[in-house]
Amino acid sequence: MSWVDKILPSGVRRVESEKRSAKGVVPEGLWKKCVKCEAVLYRPELESNMDVCPKCGHHMRIGARRRIALFLDETGREEILAHIEPVDRLKFKDKKKYRDRLTSAQKSTGEKDALIAYTGKVKGLPVVVVAFEFNFHGGSMGSAVGEKFTQAANVAMKEGWPLICFSASGGARMQEALISLMQMAKTSAVLERMKQNSVPYVSVMTDPIYGGVSASLALLGDINVAEPGARAGFAGPNIIEQTIRQKLPPGFQLSEFLLAHGAIDMIVRRADMRDTLSRILSSLTHYTH
Repeated sequence: MSWVDKILPSGVRRVESEKRSAKGVVPEGLWKKCVKCEAVLYRPELESNMDVCPKCGHHMRIGARRRIALFLDETGREEILAHIEPVDRLKFKDKKKYRDRLTSAQKSTGEKDALIAYTGKVKGLPVVVVAFEFNFHGGSMGSAVGEKFTQAANVAMKEGWPLICFSASGGARMQEALISLMQMAKTSAVLERMKQNSVPYVSVMTDPIYGGVSASLALLGDINVAEPGARAGFAGPNIIEQTIRQKLPPGFQLSEFLLAHGAIDMIVRRADMRDTLSRILSSLTHYTH
């Protein structure tokens, strides 16, 4: 009940309530505010625009499954490696048990861990795609994420299909300590095997990419791509400024800054991702539509 309802006489309150019920109420979540330009956007229109602000072009964060759905052809897609789950080997506990944190994240996201893997086609080209779910522990990389990425790469090598990774991560998962740090070497090693077997790997960086993920699989692509405005780096800019005691240049760690300094190969808008990557992969695999 709103404060207006509370001060109205009971008879008037009942009539107003009936009027509102007859007219229907506006569903919650029908509008979304752009974090960059602060424009209030109609959600169905925003979703039809792939969650890119039509006012300023800001690429909003989207979930892993939605990203894969937007990228792959509608037919022939299939989830793989869904059986891989995280294990609390260290019985880690800070303010809360790691086991309980995992359970909470699994319930809130509906995912077993922060990485999802699919096989499918993009413009008819067979591919293996993995995507990070940032809402699951900030997309952090633990043993299950590293294992799923490695197994997805193995599938790509076995089939001779390109591997595409959409990264969105805060880095290695602290609750798994050295086990999580090992995944940096593990994923880097399998990518080297892919290179030796001439199987293409394209890394697509979305906002944000930090820590151990940026220092391993996110920047080891044969082609390193980023969405506009995506942030990527090992440590956050605030930490860097506090460490070096200097002010960082404008736009530091944004994809546009990284492109200008040779850290990535190209910036691709979300709406162009399918066409651009299918064209690149076709040339790398000598595949013709």
